[in-house]
This record gives sequence, C-alpha cells and structure tokens, in this order.
Amino acid sequence: MNPKLSTAGTAPITEAEVRELVATWYQNLDVHAPLPELTPMLIEDGLTMVFPEMTVEGLAGFQQWYERVVNIFFDEVHTIKDIQLIPQDDRTQVKVVVKWEASRWFPPSPYSERIIADAYQTWEVMRSPVSHCPVIFTYTVDSLEYDDNSVRL
Repeated sequence: MNPKLSTAGTAPITEAEVRELVATWYQNLDVHAPLPELTPMLIEDGLTMVFPEMTVEGLAGFQQWYERVVNIFFDEVHTIKDIQLIPQDDRTQVKVVVKWEASRWFPPSPYSERIIADAYQTWEVMRSPVSHCPVIFTYTVDSLEYDDNSVRL
C-alpha cells in the first residue's frame, strides 16, 4: 500500500488548498461552467447548500439549483474579499466574503437589472473519501449586504 495515498485522506486541509477551492469555485460560477466541472468540488454524499431562495440537498439538488440560476443570472462577477479558516476535527469551517455582481432580465422589461452585494458565507470543507481532495460539505449564504444601487433578490 502506498503510504502517501493512505494518509492523504486524513491529512489536514491547508489554507492554500482552501483558497484554491474557493477561487476555482467562483471562477466556474462566473463563466457558468458545465456541471461536471463543479460537481468534483462537492461531497458526493451528504451535501447541503443553503441559498437565500432555497436549500438544496445532494448533487441532484445542486444540479437543479444550478440549471435554474444559470438561466436567470448573467454577466456574473465574484470577487473574493475575505477567507478565514477555522480548523475542526475532520472538517474545516471556512468563512467567505465575496462581492457578487450579476445581471438578470425579466421579460418583457426593456432593461436588465443589476445585483451588487457582499455575500457572507460559511462553508464546511472536508477531504473527499474518494479523491482525497478538499470538497464542499456544507455551503450556507449567511447574509447578503446589498450595494445602495443594487436591486434585491
């Protein structure tokens, strides 16, 4: 047995790994990446994601949410403002603050609307039992602080 492989699943999650996961996650959301590029960043069993409009469970729930929002929002930009790690036993809690900008359009309106808000989030990240890479176990949007010029969800 490869000792490096056998300990990879229990190795502490590093700050660099979390920062890479967060950056890659938001890059993929900005470009509306295909679902197969996002799902490897999510735990296969036990995923819970709490968004302002709904709570989803599991990869199937995420897929339904994602397919809905990529057809509502466009010109998205996520700018990471802060990441704080709180190591726990087998998981790492991650506090994320991200500036989210997105446009949406409701037919037959002649104009789109712009949402600009700081999203305060709490993630739980753990190592995948399959890939041994850090993955999102829980993802909660704690609050949105809207810019003065922003429309609301």
